[in-house]
Amino acid sequence: MTTLEITLRGAQVLTAEGLTACDLSLSNGRIADTPSGRAVDLDGYMILPGIVDIHGDGFERHLAPRRGAMKDLAQGMIATEAELAANGITTAVLAQFYSWEGGMRGPEFADQVFAALTAVREHVETDLHAQLRFEMSLLDDYAAVEDMVARHGIGYVVFNDHLPHKALAAGKKPQGLTGQALRIGRNPEKHLEYIQGLHARLPEVGPALDRLSTGLAARGVRLGSHDDATAEGRRQARARGMTIAEFPETLEAAEEARAGGDAVIMGAPNLVRGGSHKGNVSAVDLVAMGLVDALASDYHYPSLMRAAFLLADGGVCDLATAWGLISSGPARLLGLSDRGTLRPGQRADLVILAADTRRVVATMAEGRISYMAGAVARRFIG
Repeated sequence: MTTLEITLRGAQVLTAEGLTACDLSLSNGRIADTPSGRAVDLDGYMILPGIVDIHGDGFERHLAPRRGAMKDLAQGMIATEAELAANGITTAVLAQFYSWEGGMRGPEFADQVFAALTAVREHVETDLHAQLRFEMSLLDDYAAVEDMVARHGIGYVVFNDHLPHKALAAGKKPQGLTGQALRIGRNPEKHLEYIQGLHARLPEVGPALDRLSTGLAARGVRLGSHDDATAEGRRQARARGMTIAEFPETLEAAEEARAGGDAVIMGAPNLVRGGSHKGNVSAVDLVAMGLVDALASDYHYPSLMRAAFLLADGGVCDLATAWGLISSGPARLLGLSDRGTLRPGQRADLVILAADTRRVVATMAEGRISYMAGAVARRFIG
């Protein structure tokens, strides 16, 4: 697909020093260090590095807008990519569950999602990546997970444990179990028996997880843990090669991650809301303490850009630092050294905002337009 040979003039461009009035040239899908092609006047606009979303499951609503409406996942992926681009996202990691919860979080659906992602990846502009979120209690599925990772070329696996252990250990029926079972077409009593069986095998998880994580790491797969609650839990995860801590729930877990050289990812919606909806540690506080390497969309793509501006406007950090949490920071964690900034030689991944409203008016991925709307289109076409 053709990339633009163009020089963007008159805009405020975000550099390491902040917003600066300077030209930005694009050539062969890269940021060029000399003028290229024709000039486009972007006075009144801001140009910032394209957003790298390191973890998001907002795509679920496009794949199944209502229960049972899951006929063409590839079209859902196309709709997802349009939303990503409209929110300035040029690289996105789609986080898909592999869980005992079944339905859209079950293994069969995960396989379909990864197949659909492969089918559309070469036909969209946004760079789409896969993440597998695996429930570690599924001991009988460890071999199947290794196979799935290999078949779909998945480069990022995160381990969860969302079993309601406290209720199960007390012999109680977990809250919401009946509704959960009915949503996936499972008898509630059978579902309870199933998760009770998983809970009973908890002592087997550690040794099995050691073997699985070792095997995946040997393939070069990035490993992370999700919702670390304690320093000890983070240390155990690190010992298994899980060097990324997604959404730690407590300050002690985040501090242990930083002390051990691990990366910390927090959810942008947590920051935008002013706190976690579950009462966990505040993302704003962790950013202010220098404990966060990247912000992720989690379940809401627009929150990424909003979070960066909230940090800068609130004086938590400057705009270049705040924007780095949604561009260069996540790119570094993913090993994508060719993006995240607007330096010469980097991929021409960028988002153009109206300076007065901060609305996304155009997004470009590797020098190709993935989204454009409004008056800015006349600047490019004219």
